[in-house]
Amino acid sequence: MEYRLTQHAELEMQRRQVAVEWVASVMNSPEQIVSGFGGRKVYQGRVNADGKTYLLRLIVEDWHNPPVIVTIYRTSKIEKYWEQS
Repeated sequence: MEYRLTQHAELEMQRRQVAVEWVASVMNSPEQIVSGFGGRKVYQGRVNADGKTYLLRLIVEDWHNPPVIVTIYRTSKIEKYWEQS
């Protein structure tokens, strides 16, 4: 999937040590897409780093063409953000 990163998202990727490959993987095959604030969507997927599993969350404005990733972060608190169906 084609997408754009804001300058903020690029900076957060570097600061939070998020690999470009992880972002591409979640954008292409998100495990979940949940509602975010202001009509944004949160694309979520689990990634492994340093022997741990993290949840990668991409805050996306998908009404743009291509979609725009506003910010990115990974968290170890998977249960907090994972929506059960």
